[in-house]
Amino acid sequence: MTEQTKFLLDESKLPQAWYNINADMPVPPQPVLHPGTLEPVTPDFLAVLFPMSLILQEISAERYIEIPEPVREVYKLWRPTPFLRARRLEMALDTPAHIYYKYEGASPVGSHKPNTAVPQAFYNKEAGTKALTTETGAGQWGSALAMACAFFGIDLEVYMVKESYHQKPYRRIMIESYGATIYPSPSNNTMYGRALLADNADAPGSLGIAISEAVEAAATSGGAKKYSLGSVLNHVLLHQTVIGQEALLQFEMADEYPDVIIGCTGGGSNFAGFTFPFIHKNLTEGKQTQVIAVEPAASPSLTKGIYTFDYGDTAQMAPVVKMHTLGHTFIPPGIHAGGLRYHGMSPQVSALVDAGHIEARAVKQLDTFAAALTFLRSEGIIPAPESTHAIKVAIDEALAAKESGQKRVIAFNLSGHGHFDMGAYESYLHGRLEDYEYPAEAVAEALQHLPDVS
Repeated sequence: MTEQTKFLLDESKLPQAWYNINADMPVPPQPVLHPGTLEPVTPDFLAVLFPMSLILQEISAERYIEIPEPVREVYKLWRPTPFLRARRLEMALDTPAHIYYKYEGASPVGSHKPNTAVPQAFYNKEAGTKALTTETGAGQWGSALAMACAFFGIDLEVYMVKESYHQKPYRRIMIESYGATIYPSPSNNTMYGRALLADNADAPGSLGIAISEAVEAAATSGGAKKYSLGSVLNHVLLHQTVIGQEALLQFEMADEYPDVIIGCTGGGSNFAGFTFPFIHKNLTEGKQTQVIAVEPAASPSLTKGIYTFDYGDTAQMAPVVKMHTLGHTFIPPGIHAGGLRYHGMSPQVSALVDAGHIEARAVKQLDTFAAALTFLRSEGIIPAPESTHAIKVAIDEALAAKESGQKRVIAFNLSGHGHFDMGAYESYLHGRLEDYEYPAEAVAEALQHLPDVS
């Protein structure tokens, strides 16, 4: 074991291929269903939204999919990302645990999201796409895709959850600076948005609603626009696996291997990107790393939701998939971790939780910000509100190791920095941030509207 704190890879170690969990899934894949007929989707239906190259990645069972050289060249702007041992945090906690974190805030837009935004823009450009539509919660995905579209010369239309649009103005300005057009969702720009606003002019929005608007804008464009998704689907998750593949090499540099790995979960992208290469080792090499997915207690799809078929969006326009869901009509409370305010979860992550390969935990907003202050006052990095969920459980695990007197190796994905989230920190520091109770009645009502795929 080395005494280093920072483990850096040079560009020659940048992964040559993405890892596809479909090749190793311990349970059979569930069909993706048409939102209208509830029959398995055809490539023709998906082609309205995505280029064929991404559709083929979505259904592929190949273990590794080569990363195109133009994508790798853009990755080199920030990848490989740093991997650090949190020695100062260990001292602050007085724990025998060794704590590591992968820092995805090193990207130009400050999060893990460009790992999939760049290839999605590349494949769309290659297919002749002139314009894309997308949703964004906290703005990290929107800013990442705006950057990628600027690189590849594609127009972009972004629907940002209204609650976050107002909470996080600097991410909105970043998206506009890259040249994209942005709307607070629900908006007056789509039929679905106008219908929601007519019912409630102050509707706070949700990722499910923003997805509906972006899908509608693409599907009704007559082929002029395609849709791009920042999480949930397989092609998105596999693009993110550059994170975990790099982390495996960096653990070799540290001469250690993790006992437990942790990531926050909203739709599953940063979590899967970090953990799937380690789950591959668990499934194929007999490793026994504990894998923990952490979600907000106010939007607990994995811990309180039902594992069943549901729509990916609120307006029932996106494909129906089997996942942990709170019901597609459920509107999560306005927590500051806007990127985690989604009613569902990645089908692959959901299946692995259901099969016992991933443990799910839910944590409260105030506890996550308390953990964030412990981390930032030790390590210096201000984490995004989403990432604080992973930090909270990493600290819990380190304190459990202290209680038991056991040295454990703990690693988490620090999926982004919080430089544009200082309003949330101000609210916490001045006692204006609050916890939201799990809205059981609202979820029970939403679950009455699940599609009947029996």
